Parts: sequence; structure tokens; C-alpha cells
Amino acid sequence: MERLDVRILIVDDDRDICRILATLIEREGFKAIMANDGEPALASIRSASPDLMLLDMRMPNMDGSEVLAHAKELDPDLPVVIITAFGEIHGAVEAIKAGAYDYLTKPFEHDDVIHVVHRALSERELKRKLKNLTSQIRKDSPLRETMGPSESIGNLIAMVERVARSDFTVVIQGETGSGKEVVARAIHKASLRSQGPFVPLDCGAIPDALLESELFGYEKGAFTGAGQRKVGKLVCAQGGTLFLDEVSNLPLSSQAKLLRVIQEKEVMPVGSNKPAKIDVRLLTASNQDLNSLAEAGAFRSDLFFRLKEFTIRVPPLRERRDDIPYLAKRFLDIANAELDKNVKGFSEGALETLLDYPWPGNVREFRSTIRRAVLLADEIITKGHLDVRKRSYPVSWDVGPQMKRGLLEKASLKTIVRESTAAVEREVLTRTLQSTGGNKAKAARILRIDYKTIHTKVKKLGIQTNRRSP
Repeated sequence: MERLDVRILIVDDDRDICRILATLIEREGFKAIMANDGEPALASIRSASPDLMLLDMRMPNMDGSEVLAHAKELDPDLPVVIITAFGEIHGAVEAIKAGAYDYLTKPFEHDDVIHVVHRALSERELKRKLKNLTSQIRKDSPLRETMGPSESIGNLIAMVERVARSDFTVVIQGETGSGKEVVARAIHKASLRSQGPFVPLDCGAIPDALLESELFGYEKGAFTGAGQRKVGKLVCAQGGTLFLDEVSNLPLSSQAKLLRVIQEKEVMPVGSNKPAKIDVRLLTASNQDLNSLAEAGAFRSDLFFRLKEFTIRVPPLRERRDDIPYLAKRFLDIANAELDKNVKGFSEGALETLLDYPWPGNVREFRSTIRRAVLLADEIITKGHLDVRKRSYPVSWDVGPQMKRGLLEKASLKTIVRESTAAVEREVLTRTLQSTGGNKAKAARILRIDYKTIHTKVKKLGIQTNRRSP
């Protein structure tokens, strides 16, 4: 928006103050509109649609709080800056609770006026863009509305649309909390199986001993405690989609059985000798590189090749910062409705903090942070309401023998990267476990991975813990 197109309404019964403020406004390149009482001010809002109103609290016929209430009825998005005497700040604070953007006290500094004007206009423009963007997004893809307007999400949507109407098995790769299940549900919803069930199973949240029963089901009396027949998730997903989240946690024995299910299109419940035919599409997700796990023998390579007919990578939030303002507004609206609050937005400092933070927990952490901030805030979320703490790890990793010898012995890049990644994981896990006294559950929470993953990695990497952890 060009400055000459910006209209600022100045409302004060003191004509000298009106002229002083108008001069300041016009020096900045904005257009000033003046009114000396409430009724003319409301008429100007109707006819001129100003972008900002500077409003005196004390006027003879209609006070500022009354003008503010009528103004918000005419234009709910109009930012209003209250002008008040120093001894009447309480009234200005009440006005902010009623929807005013900020206040200035008389006698005011010229620089303070200009600063608050620019700040209010910037926030109005941001809200306008977000409103237009939200309206456009709702006409676009449901996945776009959920995840954001960035180019990265646009590319992700194109991949989803490309594979959805096929029957390919799909590996969805991405960090914890990045939205892998959201993508899986979008694939199912856009598929020819959309009228069938979508059945999710988190392989990292179920103990090994129970996982096979959950997946394949069992017959009554198949083992001690099997008092009745249980239908497995594969059968529950008949005619629809089975989504295996964190599939890398699937035990090797279960991987072999799952491979047979994919090949034969039939499932054998535990304790049964009669296979059941199934017609299920399989989507899987992992926060680890399944290819590297397969090369290291931690995941069956034959199963990996059957699962990865198509691969989609979900980018972490730090790689799509263009989505952060949109998601912040979306989660703010959700939290306001959930908590019955009316927090209006974010300060500049808060938005800068949201954009600068690397979000190791991705969208899941981001949403929790906004929800907590809405609970704490009254009118606007400031930097102090955001519970974000940057973590740093030492960078002097022992990169492993292959990296040290790589150039001399001409080790492959893939081998060097694999050993280097393992060295970094080993160092991070070791130091985190040292800080928690060997408590794996606590370390998993700090690193934002599930307990099953940390247990597997500790065992695979040969890490010694200080105590027996749960």
C-alpha cells in the first residue's frame, strides 16, 4: 500500500492538537483527516474508510470509549490509538481491553506518535494480507489450509495429488511433529479409497510384544490372556488405508510378516491357520532415513523396497518460515475458541521470535507454544509469553574413522555420511543421557523423539547409560 493511499483519522476536540498531529502525519506521507467530535468521526469512518484512528478520550458530546465502541462496529479491523492525559491512563487501559490498539499520553513526544502509527499500520497490513491469504487458501487445498501457503507446501501438495489416486505404497519421510499423518490423511482423502476407513497405527508407541497383535490380530486362546478374538488393524482397514507411523520401530520379525502380507494380500492372525484376504493400501512414515537403516541391517531391505514405491518428504518448519505467520494466526484462532479468549494478535517482537526460532519440535511444538501464549496473554501476545529456548550442542563431533580416512582410502560418500551421522547421533544421545542420569524417558522428551526410538538407538549405537532407565 502506497503511503499517499493511507488515511489516518485524528479525533480531538482541541483543534491545535489536531493540527499538530495532522502535520506529523502528513510529513510521513500519509493523508490526515480531522474530526473534533464523535459524530463527525463516525461519519468519516463510514465515508472515508480510514486505515487508523487517533482518538482523544475526553470530548464533550461523546467520549472516546463510546466512539471506540461504535467505530469497532463499523470496522472491526480498524486500529485505534487512544490519546489521554497522564492521570487518566486507567481509562486508556480499559479502552485497550475493549479493542484499542495502543495509547499515547499527553504531552506526547513526536517520535512516539510516529512510532506507534507505523507499528499499528504494519500490523493492520499484516492482518489484511493474512485475511486475504486465508480466504484464498480455503478455496485451494485442504492440505494448504492446514499446513500453510509456502512454496514448499505447494510442492508437497503437488506430490500428494500425483500419488493419491494410484494404489502405490508411500513412504512419508519427515521429522517428528512435521505433519506426516496430516499428509497421509490427505492422500487417503484424495484417493479412490476415500470412502473406506483410514486406520492409523503408531509403531513407536506400542511395545514389541503387543505390536504384532495390534497389526495382525489374534484368535481367542492364541496365548495366555487372549480371552476373545481381536481384529487386527490390517483387517480393520479393509477397503481403505492403513497408515503405519514410525514404521522403523517395527520389529524385524513383524517386518517379515508384513512383507508377506503385502506380497500375498492376505493376513494370518496370531493363533489362526486360516489366512484372510485383504484389500488395503499401505502408507508409512518415519522420522529416520529408512534407506540408511536398511543398509545398516536395522530394517529389512526387501520390505523397504516394497514400501518405497513413492516417497514424499515433509519439510521441517524451519525450512518453510513463510508458513509461520499464517500458522500463528490459525493456531491463535483455534486457541481463542478453545480457551474462550479474545487475544487479538502478536507484537512485532513476538513475530520476530517465532520467525527466528528453529522449532526442533516442528508444527507440534509451534502449536503448543501458541496455545500456551494465548492462555497467558490478555490482549496481545508478546515475546515474554513465548516459551522458546534455543538449544545448542557442541560442534566438535568425532566424525568417525571413515571420515578421517575417507580421502585416503576413497570411501564412498554414502559410507562417510552414514558413519558421520551415527557419530553425531551417538554424541548427542550420550551427552543427553549423561545430563539425565541415564533416564531414557527424560532424554527422549528433551530430544523430542519417542521412547522406542531412543531405546533402539542406544542399543544399536552401543551407548552405556549411567543407570537402569524405565
